[in-house]
Amino acid sequence: MQFHDCFVRGCDASLLIDPRPGRPSEKSTGPNASVRGYEIIDEAKRQLEAACPRTVSCADIVTLATRDSVALAGGPRFSVPTGRRDGLRSSPNDVNLPGPTIPVGASIQAFAAQGMNTNDMVTLIGGGHSVGSIHCSLFQDRLNDPAMDRTLNARLRNTCRSPNDPSVFLDQRTPFIVDNAIYGEIRRQRGVMRIDQNLGLDRSTRGIVSSFAQNNALFRKRFAEAMVKMGRIRVLTGRSGEIRRNCRVFNNGR
Repeated sequence: MQFHDCFVRGCDASLLIDPRPGRPSEKSTGPNASVRGYEIIDEAKRQLEAACPRTVSCADIVTLATRDSVALAGGPRFSVPTGRRDGLRSSPNDVNLPGPTIPVGASIQAFAAQGMNTNDMVTLIGGGHSVGSIHCSLFQDRLNDPAMDRTLNARLRNTCRSPNDPSVFLDQRTPFIVDNAIYGEIRRQRGVMRIDQNLGLDRSTRGIVSSFAQNNALFRKRFAEAMVKMGRIRVLTGRSGEIRRNCRVFNNGR
């Protein structure tokens, strides 16, 4: 969720705004269709508003919830700065997120546009994909790749024969733990998503993949640093923006 929010207009909780008749929002776009957990943000906001109204922004809640989710999934624990304010715009026209088949070079450019370097990119893509799943329709190109691990390919093909576009884990080794296992999978041609596998093939990123595959402590350190860095993208502070009473709507009801 934090990536989907921060990479559009900065970390301003614009992703959380519900679409309305005649007024779509970021949430209504295809790239954000897979985002889950809005009800968790709603409940946190409800309790915070009851305890200290108009004090903690939805943008900060997203950042803090992401931090805690990483820790609960066995990832690194880290501190994050707070004080963000919520944005006043949420438009589908602003959404241009990197897709599952984006070339590595284009992905590097997309991250650079947000002030993040190649190491940050490899850390966040791999670390972000160390948990979670993907629908079969989004990695058909990998199933048709003869270089993919044959055993994994056969298993995924069997799963994807089922109706209703089933999902599979992105990390086939430790799908519920934020760790470095996915980088080892990538080195063995077991990356499920095209962008993940390409990180292990492109000369600008394959060395980073190898380093993380061999050293979980290094990955944990870099992942924590990159998460904090991402949480600082174009934040609103001071009198900019607002602190929403309800994360799903602007305070003026727009």
